[in-house]
Amino acid sequence: MNPLLYNFNTKFNTAPFQSIKNESFKPAVLELIEQTKKEIDAIVNNTESATFKNTIEALEYSGLQLDRVTSIFFNLNSAETNDEIQKIAQEISPILTEFGNDITLNEGLFERVKHVYDNKIEFDLNTEQNTLLDKKYKSFSRNGANLPEDKKQQLRDIDKQLATLKLKFGENILAETNAFEMLITDEADLSGLPEGAIEAAKQLAESKQKEGWLITLDYPSYIPFMTYADNRALRKKLALAFGSKGFNNDTLDNQKNVINIAKLRYQRAQLLGYKTHAHFVLEERMAETPEKVTSFLNELLDKAKPAAEREFANLQNFAKTLDGIKQLEKWDSAYYSEKLKQQLFNLDDEKLKPYFQLEKVIDGAFQVANKLFGLQFKSIDTIDKYHEDIMTYEVLDDNNKLVSIFYADFFPRAGKRNGAWMTSYKPQYVKDGIQERPHVSIVCNFTKPTKSKPSLLTFNEVTTLFHEFGHALHGMLANTNYPSLSGTSVYWDFVELPSQILENWCYEKEALELFAKHYKTDEVIPMELVKKIKESASFHEGMQTLRQISFGLLDMSWHGTNPTTITDVKAHENEAFKGTRLYPDVEGNCMSTAFAHIFQGGYSSGYYSYKWAEVLDADAFEYFKEQGIFNKLVATKFKDHVLSQGGTDNPMTLYKRFRGQEPKPEALLKRAGLIN
Repeated sequence: MNPLLYNFNTKFNTAPFQSIKNESFKPAVLELIEQTKKEIDAIVNNTESATFKNTIEALEYSGLQLDRVTSIFFNLNSAETNDEIQKIAQEISPILTEFGNDITLNEGLFERVKHVYDNKIEFDLNTEQNTLLDKKYKSFSRNGANLPEDKKQQLRDIDKQLATLKLKFGENILAETNAFEMLITDEADLSGLPEGAIEAAKQLAESKQKEGWLITLDYPSYIPFMTYADNRALRKKLALAFGSKGFNNDTLDNQKNVINIAKLRYQRAQLLGYKTHAHFVLEERMAETPEKVTSFLNELLDKAKPAAEREFANLQNFAKTLDGIKQLEKWDSAYYSEKLKQQLFNLDDEKLKPYFQLEKVIDGAFQVANKLFGLQFKSIDTIDKYHEDIMTYEVLDDNNKLVSIFYADFFPRAGKRNGAWMTSYKPQYVKDGIQERPHVSIVCNFTKPTKSKPSLLTFNEVTTLFHEFGHALHGMLANTNYPSLSGTSVYWDFVELPSQILENWCYEKEALELFAKHYKTDEVIPMELVKKIKESASFHEGMQTLRQISFGLLDMSWHGTNPTTITDVKAHENEAFKGTRLYPDVEGNCMSTAFAHIFQGGYSSGYYSYKWAEVLDADAFEYFKEQGIFNKLVATKFKDHVLSQGGTDNPMTLYKRFRGQEPKPEALLKRAGLIN
C-alpha cells in the first residue's frame, strides 16, 4: 500500500517520512494526477452555469493531495537527496509540467473561469475572493489559454524543457560542491583559523577516513577558511573552486544550461505577447516593469557606489600596509575585511560566537515570536522526521490552540544543497468550515557541534536564522481561506519583508539579552559588544549594497533583454558587472553558472526584491522603534495586516494598512549609513 495515496493517518496529519520509500513517489504522482484530472473534468462537465463556487473554488481545492506529495518530494530533493531521488525528479518534473499545462490550456475549463471573470459583478465577491478569481484567470491567460493550438503546443514543449534544464542546473552545482575537497596535512596551513573551524575540519576528515583537516565548499567550511586563513595561496585555491562551479567545460558545466534557460524563457514570454521574460514576471510584482527595477537599482547604485569605492580604497590601503598586498583580489575580500573590522571595532566573530549557541538562538527566536505574537513553541518527538538532525515543534497560540507544526533542519550533509531557505509541507487554508493549519520548515547549513563544543553561530548565521524564521512566521500565522493565497504566496518582492524585518531584532539590546548568553557561563553578552555589533552593522555597507545591486543587474541582463544573441556566458556577465566591479575579474570564475537563485529557484527577474524589501523592512522597523520593539499594538497590526493576510490583497494596500503610509527609501539609506 502506497502511503502517499491516502490521507496521512498521523498525529497532526504530518508527513509519514518513515514509511515513505523513494519508489513510492512516482506511482503516487501518476495516480494523483489521474485523480486530479477527474476533479477537473467534473468542473468542466458541470451542466450548471459557471459560478465562483462551482468553478473557481472547486479548482482551488482540486489536487490538494498531489500538491502535498510533490512538496514533500521536492523538499526532500533539496534537503535530503540522493541519486535515486534526483533520477525520479528528472522523470516526474516534465510530467508535472505537462499536467500543469493540461490544466491551463484546457479550453472548457478556461471558458468557465472566463465566464466568472467577465461576470464577477454578479457574484458579490469579497476582496479575497476577487483576488483568487484574478489569480486564477491570470494563471490561464498568462500561461497560454488565449493562444491558438499550435502555439499552445510550443508553450508545452518550452515548459517541459525548462523543467528539465532547471533541475540539471541544480544537480550540477550540488555535484560540483560535493566533489571538491581540500585536504590539509600541514598544520601550519591552518594558521589564523579559529579553533572551532579547525576542529570541524578535523572531524570532517575523520568521517571520511582521511588524515589531516578537510575543507569543502559547504558554507560552514568555506566561509571560516576564506575569512580567517592566513595562507593566501590556499584561500585562492578555495575561492577559484567556489567561483568556477558549473564553469569547468566538463560534464557538470552549466554554460549551455544558462543560455538555454534564458532563451527559452524569452521565447515563452514572446509567445505570450510580452517583450521579455522580465516584462512577463514583473507584471505580477510590486515593481511592475523592468524599467522601474533598473531605475530603482541604478538609483541605489548612485548612492552606494561612492561609498563602496571609498571602502574599497581603504581596504586596499589596509592590506598594503598590513601585508604589502599590491592588488586586492576576491580571495582577500573576507580576510582583510574581517581584519579591518577587528581593528576598527575590536569585534571578532570568534569573540561573539560563544554567546550564540544554536539552541539558545533558537530559543531567542521563539521568545521574540512569543513577545510579539503570543506564540509558544513546544518540542515534540511524536512526529516523523526525514533525518535524525531535524528538530520538530508544535506551535500554539495564547489559548493553547494549534497554530502550526514547525520543522527545523540546521546542519550540512551530502544530500543537502547549500544556503538557507524556508519551505512548507502543508499550507494553511479553510475547507468545508475546517481550519487546516500549516506545516512549515526552515533549512540552514550551520556548523555542527564538535566533540568539545556545541554548535556556535557567527553573528551572520544568527541573522540568517532570524531571517528564515521570519519567513516561517509568515507561513505559520497565515489566516486565509484559500491555499494559493496563504502564507508566503505573495508578490515575490513582498515576500522578503517578514524575513528581513525580523533580522532587526538581532541588533537590539532588549532582544539580545533574551538569548545571547555565553555557552559556558550563561553570562549575558556584554553591552559593549552589543554596542559594537550596532556600530559595525553598516561596516562596508556600500560594498555590500553594490554586490547586491550587481546581482540584481545581472539577473535583469539575462531576463530583461533579448538573450538570443548571447553566445558567451562570461562575456555577457562581464558586461553586466561593468558598472559595479571593484575587484579584478577572475578569468576562470563565473557567477551565472552557479546563480541558483535565478536559474533554478524562483528569483528570475526577482533578485532586486532583496533590496526592494529592505526599503520596506527599514521603514517598517522604524515604526517598531518609535513605539518600542516589543510594542504589542504595532506587532498586532503587523500580524493582522501583513503576516496573516498572505496574498489576499495588493501588498501596497496591506503595507499601508499596517504603516499608515507608503514606505520611504530614506529609512534604508539612513540605516545603511549611506545618508545622514
